[in-house]
Amino acid sequence: MTTPLTVEQLHPRLEQLTLIDVRSPGEYAAGHIPGALNIPLDQLDRALPALLRAAEHGEIAVACASGNRSSAACGRLEAAGITTFDLTGGTTAWAGSGRPLNRPAGGRPVWAMDRQVRMTAGSLVLLGLLADLALPGARWFSAAIGAGLVFSAATNSCAMARALSLLPYNRPRPDAPTLDDTLATLPGAAR
Repeated sequence: MTTPLTVEQLHPRLEQLTLIDVRSPGEYAAGHIPGALNIPLDQLDRALPALLRAAEHGEIAVACASGNRSSAACGRLEAAGITTFDLTGGTTAWAGSGRPLNRPAGGRPVWAMDRQVRMTAGSLVLLGLLADLALPGARWFSAAIGAGLVFSAATNSCAMARALSLLPYNRPRPDAPTLDDTLATLPGAAR
């Protein structure tokens, strides 16, 4: 079962639970809630065994930028038998309430993945429409992007986000902990 958790409810419990941030490594490095561990949404299935062990040792809360990805993550964790808390409003609500974000040295602001997808998709649609002025039929490129967005919403998957996550600014910094390093810090991890 997933329970919503507000910033005011999370703050005093930070030391008592495991907080998982499911944003991309670039977003996480740009600023995250103190104590949050980065397990990107696309790596969640790989982390399930460690998260099952961690859930035996304490409560798990999940955060992202605004609540969309954390909601999806909570659904997947719930399907695996893990009870979770979902931070309402995500790190945006946390920072908006005046609470600090941890920013590692060298961390730089990165747009949230959904914002990157909207900018890329919108730009490609406009490009296709403008290109149609010189190359009749290019508007079908825009139609294909629109169809991809509809498919993305219907399947709750996003090929564009997967592709954007491979860009250098969305990837972990060379000195950032690996997913295996992060999983080793979870409660109940074999040491």
